[in-house]
Amino acid sequence: MSVAFTKEESAETAAETMLPDRPVSPHPNLVTEAGLRALEDQLHAAQAAYDAAQAIADVNERRREQALPLRDARYFAARLRTAQLMPPPASTETIAFGSTVTFRRGDGRVQTYRIVGEDEADPKRGMISHVSPVARLLMGKAAGDVAEVTGQELEILTIT
Repeated sequence: MSVAFTKEESAETAAETMLPDRPVSPHPNLVTEAGLRALEDQLHAAQAAYDAAQAIADVNERRREQALPLRDARYFAARLRTAQLMPPPASTETIAFGSTVTFRRGDGRVQTYRIVGEDEADPKRGMISHVSPVARLLMGKAAGDVAEVTGQELEILTIT
């Protein structure tokens, strides 16, 4: 095997093992209790995947397998350090972080979302980030209020 070939293989391996960090939002890292537990679980899962890769004998393969869990562990550790645990909303009179809000869109669709932290957000599961345009528009509003987003009216039906 030539030295040139070995160096090329090492360069490829280095590129695969030095992943850029996941972007961290500039917004406050507000979390619900469930969101905080999820961050902790994801950090533990990343650490476990990294530890499992330690058993791989081939050094290049081990580095490749450790790259993603290592990047994820850095991200989740940073998110846990900056997490601001928010108490459940004190009232259902107005929409706040942690509220579940049901609203009707101008086209008649009724949707329900819980306002949560960025890492916990999953619109398909009915959770939107507190920094999303819809959540920012709804915060502080009460049942019966109408808000407008991108030319569409949202009538707030219930807050829980």
